[in-house]
Amino acid sequence: MLDESKFEVKLKLWALRIPRQHCKVASRILNGYLLDKARVKPITEDPTSEENRYVILSEKVQNPGLAGCGQFKIDLSDIPDQKLDELKNIFKIEVVPHSMTLGYSYWDADYVLKQILPPGVEVPTSFETIVNILSTFSVVNITSPATAKLAFNLIFAGHVAHLNIHDELLPYKDVIAKVIYDKNYPRIRTVANKVGAITNEFRVPKFEILAGEDNMVTELKQYGATFKLDYSLVYWNSRLEHEHLRLITQFRPGEVICDMFAGIGPFAIPAARKGCVVFANDLNPDSIHYLKINAKVNKVDNSVCAYNMDARKFISQLMAAPVGESNLQSDVSMLKACENRDIRANEETEADNTQFGVEVEEVPDKVTNDLEGIQNSCRISDASVAAVKRPSDGCWEENGNAESAGISVAGGKKGRKNKRMRGSELSNVKTWEHVDHVIMNLPASALQFLDSFRGLIQRKYWRGSLPWIHCYCFMRANETQELIISEAESALNACIQDAIFHKVRNVAPNKAMFCLSFRLPEACFVEDITHTIHSTGEVTSLV
Repeated sequence: MLDESKFEVKLKLWALRIPRQHCKVASRILNGYLLDKARVKPITEDPTSEENRYVILSEKVQNPGLAGCGQFKIDLSDIPDQKLDELKNIFKIEVVPHSMTLGYSYWDADYVLKQILPPGVEVPTSFETIVNILSTFSVVNITSPATAKLAFNLIFAGHVAHLNIHDELLPYKDVIAKVIYDKNYPRIRTVANKVGAITNEFRVPKFEILAGEDNMVTELKQYGATFKLDYSLVYWNSRLEHEHLRLITQFRPGEVICDMFAGIGPFAIPAARKGCVVFANDLNPDSIHYLKINAKVNKVDNSVCAYNMDARKFISQLMAAPVGESNLQSDVSMLKACENRDIRANEETEADNTQFGVEVEEVPDKVTNDLEGIQNSCRISDASVAAVKRPSDGCWEENGNAESAGISVAGGKKGRKNKRMRGSELSNVKTWEHVDHVIMNLPASALQFLDSFRGLIQRKYWRGSLPWIHCYCFMRANETQELIISEAESALNACIQDAIFHKVRNVAPNKAMFCLSFRLPEACFVEDITHTIHSTGEVTSLV
């Protein structure tokens, strides 16, 4: 248990008793000689008279002097005579003793934890405020006794403090949680610690609630998009926020995006808000559940088609042409099935919105994003792509086309209504003819899924350039970019040209996360093998 009384610090100070109407003048004259403590006012009430106030002097002023019989004489030699004379010309100076106690509630989390944790443990605290927030979602990392850190990542909205506490500090977990809770309430209402390594197939960590409410359902915002999630059921990493923005800035309105490991939609939702058509998949059914909720909340449910299946099966079905060339215009069972699922999900989404108790507001007319300092990995500039029929040609209900709409990354609008895609026309998007970008955000194993593209795309149906692949991966200090490219080429059984590496962030002292972007090699085309979709959803090949 935390003994709060141990943090009490008693200060013995001196103060000037002055008429209340002269407080402002006295503060100006004594500037630099008044008590300077954060969150403590140097002027307080006189307990003996409502007409007077105490002006509390700095701790360095310790020489009032004594006259006979315990009476204080005016001897403030620590204050320049010029300032004292100026005061004397206004009112009579009367020096009185003043005591003050700074308790547990006064000290911040950094100070308290330094007193609690073992000697030698470094506890620096840093704050990163991304934008003005409604409330706070905090991520705290405590790595080891030698380099313990409390790093608060303040992002858009939420109430959960997520701690990763090293084994050597686990005996202190409850007191650490209490301090985090006490010093951040009511912004933080739940403090949870990750338990053990992530071993499940959905890569969702297990948590134990250490303080506050047993409630991991929260809501947060990223660059104008709202995300609802249950932190105990789905994967979310607030540190990828700038990477989400970096990649989305490379997409153009009307493009077709395929997200193989979509999660709750940190790439899919902003892309759809920008005017893209998004086919999003995740193996975790809870992630897809919240992806559909987030698509509805952000008013892009007609632009996002969600799937819950293995990523290989997803990409194979998405890019496989229907049975028989003559049926290409009508056999779109996979897309229609997705559309039907989304329609049925609307009622579920409405119920979930009610559960959250959050009113869905209109998207602001203008959302400003700070894009400075963010590098673009690649730009789509092929003339052949421009000739390909985009969804914007037939799927948008608005005067003008998607390319000229000027939609911002956050989905804002410029002098016109937001675009709305007709759900009945989502099936017009023929993904076996063209996809612009494929996102593979599963850095632990995404490279292994690249073999899904071997002989996947049929040249006779494909229109325009092959898609950009954005494959996330981890790279250790003893590994090179050439090694990663070699592994990707081995999986594709094709050579990669003009690969672009972007460092996302360091995840450990000798391990970093990268994004490998490249145009899918033409060697992945297949000339004379036809993939077919059966009514069961199974994909087979005909030679």
